[in-house]
Amino acid sequence: MPFHLELKNLRFGSELVKRGFAKMQKGGVIMDVTNAEQAAIAEDAGAVAVMALERVPADIRKAGGVARMADPNKIQEIMDTVTIPVMAKVRIGHIAEARALEALSVDMIDESEVLTPADPFFHIDKREFTIPFVCGARNLGEAVRRIWEGAAMIRTKGEAGTGNVIEAVRHMRLVNRGIEELKYKDDADIYKIARKYAESYQQLLLRVKEFNGLPAEIDPHEPVFGKYTLNDITEGLYKELIEIKKLQRLPVVNFAAGGIATPADAALMMQLGADGVFVGSGIFKSPNPKEMARAIVEAVHNYDEPSVVAEVSKGLKGMEGLEVSQLKEKLQERGW
Repeated sequence: MPFHLELKNLRFGSELVKRGFAKMQKGGVIMDVTNAEQAAIAEDAGAVAVMALERVPADIRKAGGVARMADPNKIQEIMDTVTIPVMAKVRIGHIAEARALEALSVDMIDESEVLTPADPFFHIDKREFTIPFVCGARNLGEAVRRIWEGAAMIRTKGEAGTGNVIEAVRHMRLVNRGIEELKYKDDADIYKIARKYAESYQQLLLRVKEFNGLPAEIDPHEPVFGKYTLNDITEGLYKELIEIKKLQRLPVVNFAAGGIATPADAALMMQLGADGVFVGSGIFKSPNPKEMARAIVEAVHNYDEPSVVAEVSKGLKGMEGLEVSQLKEKLQERGW
């Protein structure tokens, strides 16, 4: 029986179960796929899950326009083909797309900056869903906000579709250094950090006050995000930060994503502390997808064995890459 059907009634629900499902992917590779054929290649290569989407990030970047949730027919086709978990992407803040995917019983939703954002003010309140979510982050602030909102997994944003790993490295180092810095902060300092992180949720109300000619001041007891006040959010973020300080890591798994295009790229991200790797364009935009998929899986499993990484890299050519500084639009800048 396919994984997503077998565990449907077991894995949905509580925060513990959501995070537990995400943790089951630890140490593995999750691959972007656009059809059943690619999904089968990913499963045969040893992927722990697949991410169903309409186009891989390189094609989304090339085509421009508005990128949306994939056709449910395609997602169902992929779910019917593989026995590993099937995830799917929705636009940032697009509650209706997320509800549709939840109704399809996909295994996890990615609220993704790779697609065109739908809400200019808020991400989805993921606690309102029974299905687990993964979200991207460039730094500790973004990661903590998404975790407070209910994300069960974090991934670096990187710069998807470029085949250039530098931004994934940047984001992993920023998150990890941010965590390390908490060791040197007392509770009062951490509360100040939480208050700073909470500022993102004020933007809608501040805009309304500006339109109405009112002072740009918000009562800490005034709701700013759903039913949550600025004080509620600050307290929630503070609790997450205190836990992170104690654990010296995020309380959810943190995968690397965005620009990973070679086995060595994947091994690098694991060496920097990633719990696993997402690969999209790096596989299906390479000249030899089957071989690249297997090699990246082997490199993740053996990231601390340079001889293995060297061996699986032989004869492989990565996708054509892009220089990030030359891009007109950076997908990583979507989200807040």
